Amino acid sequence: MTLSYHALADDFAVAPQLDPDDMRPLAEAGFKSVIINRPDGEGGPEQPRAEDVMGAAREAGLEVRYQPVVSGAITSEDVAVFSRLLHDLPGPVLAFCRSGARCTNLYQAARELQRQQADHDQSQG
Repeated sequence: MTLSYHALADDFAVAPQLDPDDMRPLAEAGFKSVIINRPDGEGGPEQPRAEDVMGAAREAGLEVRYQPVVSGAITSEDVAVFSRLLHDLPGPVLAFCRSGARCTNLYQAARELQRQQADHDQSQG
């Protein structure tokens, strides 16, 4: 099995839907954390359940969080939660959804939010 993921930064990558069997290879590839952004059932009954992926991730020694985000309907709260996860989880972090696009959008929005907060903090300091 070959993992397919796309690095957006040295400490962050995105991937399309992953299975429980992908968790050990992720850990072996050097990832420390996984964020699941695809809601359970979005892809029908053949989609692996987040609970099963999370169990396999923990068995592989990975930190894992389930943050379901509806495709095409990312909210400011989704971005804020994702930003906190990026801050709190050990890196490198891999996030996955159906294709990786939703995670990419979340990452870009979270980075912009972090820049805005840093600029605000700097102007207050």
